[in-house]
Amino acid sequence: MFKIKWRTFSGFTLAILIVVFTTSPQFRTIYALPKYMTIFEDEIAFWDVQYPLTLDVHESIEDTLHVKSMATEKFFSKPVFLEPVKHGQAIVDFKLFGLIPVKQVEVDVISPIKVIAGGQSIGVVLKSEGVLVVGSSPVVSTDGSLTNPAKKAGIQVGDRILQINDIAVHRDVDVAEILDRCGNDQKDASILLKRNEENIYVQIKPILCPETKRYRIGLFVRDSAVGVGTLTFFDPKSFIYGALGHVITDSDTNQPIPCGDGKIVPASVSGIQSGKNGQPGEKIGSFIEEDQLIGNIEKNTRFGIYGKINSEKIDLVLSEPIEVASMNQIQPGYAEMLTVIDGQTIERFAIQIEKVNMQNYPEGKGIVVKVIDERLLARTGGIVQGMSGSPIIQNGKIVGAITHVFVHDPTKGYGCFMDWMLMEGGIISKKNTKENQQLFSSLAQIIV
Repeated sequence: MFKIKWRTFSGFTLAILIVVFTTSPQFRTIYALPKYMTIFEDEIAFWDVQYPLTLDVHESIEDTLHVKSMATEKFFSKPVFLEPVKHGQAIVDFKLFGLIPVKQVEVDVISPIKVIAGGQSIGVVLKSEGVLVVGSSPVVSTDGSLTNPAKKAGIQVGDRILQINDIAVHRDVDVAEILDRCGNDQKDASILLKRNEENIYVQIKPILCPETKRYRIGLFVRDSAVGVGTLTFFDPKSFIYGALGHVITDSDTNQPIPCGDGKIVPASVSGIQSGKNGQPGEKIGSFIEEDQLIGNIEKNTRFGIYGKINSEKIDLVLSEPIEVASMNQIQPGYAEMLTVIDGQTIERFAIQIEKVNMQNYPEGKGIVVKVIDERLLARTGGIVQGMSGSPIIQNGKIVGAITHVFVHDPTKGYGCFMDWMLMEGGIISKKNTKENQQLFSSLAQIIV
């Protein structure tokens, strides 16, 4: 009887300890660690592992990482350092009482990476794949009736027109000219559309518009997006650059623009519209010389635009490469961002990293920042449109880029990790996981 009571008491006590532990800050911190983590060879990952939690590196691959601990005055506390030894992978297990699995982290150890930090204002000209449908409007025919041939044929906003009568179209004027020619020849227009990843053919008979004296089908189309943003970094070896930190979307359809062609050119900031609560501000910029090519645009991704850069045509505030810090090295606290608020002069501004959201897979909003630089606050009110891509520097390393501003508090915003930007640029390999395919959620914000 005594043994039964003792076992019951022991089991009950253990259950209480487990429940208490799972509500502790230590458990929440460890459980929030990503399933996959990249560590550069010169970095050291640190966790404060306290009893009853234990940490273990799988013996079969422990030569990749060494576990070191440091004496402490805390009761049952054991700060643990993971010190990279060589390239490779290691599995780190966190267990309760050394028995109950709590978290498993796969760690990739890779060579240190150095890049040139940006901060320059750039003009972005992105040509879409085909010509994008951004709206529709009925056509007034010669008898005065209203009709919309494109809408009747099933063409939707967001579709891309790739070909008309087997002729590839790349500019909005191409679409207008070919449709007018079809009408004058009394021929139907056979249009190849791309909707998401599906190709669709439609047949349309253009209608003569008495007002414009041209044949039309009732669409508004656009072939490119133009704007001003900020260069984040470039690799001095491959000359791959990354900028903006977020995808370029069409202003009317709010859909990502598939990259057909594009370029970045020098830009200058001529003024600032300050941000206010509920009304984000923006840089007022202009292209200096649209023909002076800084680089091409090869990809428009959810973590910005990427291509090859001509480093001789840009000014640098940090001419020497600086190390990249992985997400596990970023800490809440003081940091700086590089950006332009007047002309072409890159300046350093003080910010505070308020929160680091460790992530299992490539996602936006990894870093929450607050502008604390009084001069920047006085000039811009905080983060404004056009600052997207401004590099974030902490402890002498580049850790990410500014991407979004909080709508109701322009002094705060989000940033993305350099881990994800380097993956998108092809500088480090992507994790081939299901999680990588997920899209990041949208919150109340404005892309800057």
